[in-house]
Amino acid sequence: MTATPIPTLLESTAKFSECRKYRYTLHRIWDPNKPYCMFVGLNPSTADEIQNDPTVRRCIGYAIDWGFGGLVMTNIFGFRATDPRDMKACEEPVGSRNNYWLKRISAGAGLTVCAWGNHGTHLSRSDDVYPLLTKPHALKVTGTGEPSHPLYLKKDLEAVPYVREI
Repeated sequence: MTATPIPTLLESTAKFSECRKYRYTLHRIWDPNKPYCMFVGLNPSTADEIQNDPTVRRCIGYAIDWGFGGLVMTNIFGFRATDPRDMKACEEPVGSRNNYWLKRISAGAGLTVCAWGNHGTHLSRSDDVYPLLTKPHALKVTGTGEPSHPLYLKKDLEAVPYVREI
């Protein structure tokens, strides 16, 4: 399968903490007349208002293939780090506004896709976030019951309802 081309973006924005150590949302909108797809990853990496990172590019590909007009990327931890070990070493990895944005973005999404992987169990965060999400889905579920991270999954997967017992 060839890479899905990214259409011309009408909106490319992000919501950060004032210090920019935390990113709460990343918006990529190419058709505002269609609903957006929300992905909930582990923690933000290098993507910002202008640049995408590999995970964001993969999630955009899924959203385009599924017919959505945009992607809003969120994460269960707001702290920006390229390595989960750095995020786990942070004293406050969640971020003061993260839960607010998770709940708000999920409530308006055409589809919410959980994609935080096994590290989501850190600080029991996946258990805390799951109830905030509206009709959560996943591409695949790990052996421990966490939703798989999308970066190394097949590009042609469909999201399925994600149910967990808390």
